[in-house]
Amino acid sequence: MKKTLTLTALGLGAVLALSACSAPSGGGNMPGMDHGPSQSASAAAAQTASAGRDHNAADTMFAAMMIPHHRQAVEMSGIMLEKKDLPKPVSELAERIRAAQGPEIETMTGWLNGWGEDPSAHGGHQMQGMMGPDDLDRLKAAQGTEAARMFLTQMIAHHEGALTMAQAESRDGKNPQAVALSKEIVAAQSTEIAEMKQLLAGL
Repeated sequence: MKKTLTLTALGLGAVLALSACSAPSGGGNMPGMDHGPSQSASAAAAQTASAGRDHNAADTMFAAMMIPHHRQAVEMSGIMLEKKDLPKPVSELAERIRAAQGPEIETMTGWLNGWGEDPSAHGGHQMQGMMGPDDLDRLKAAQGTEAARMFLTQMIAHHEGALTMAQAESRDGKNPQAVALSKEIVAAQSTEIAEMKQLLAGL
């Protein structure tokens, strides 16, 4: 009888030991022991912040030059939207250009501020496709179909200049956000150039 009880006790002890060892570690988390997810989130946030600050001279040049370039496109579009008797597709195009490029100016200005860069330090570089004061005066004075034709001709040249700058950023830039925007500009403005050429041919 004693032998039987001893074996039973040993068997029960073994079962309890196995149960303790096989208990799932993930299901019964001990307070303060599981730091995996929070550490991963913190690392991802730090990596994102670092990527936002990381830039090179090409990124700075792209933003500093594209801001005034965009501003002129917004100005030209505003001139057109104040006119009457414009072909509807031309006025719609001008509105789209103004709506797209205004927020991009704010985005690029924020980058330069975050990078600690002075955009005025790059103001002396030549920006392709920019209109001179006389060009803008002629656009302001023109009306109707003449204004539409002049705007399309000027904006095609303006967009082509933007493509040159954006393609340089896509090739040489380092900041992922700036490179992504440059590629968006290439895609959007290439499409608009084709649209403007088609509109111009129909006037």
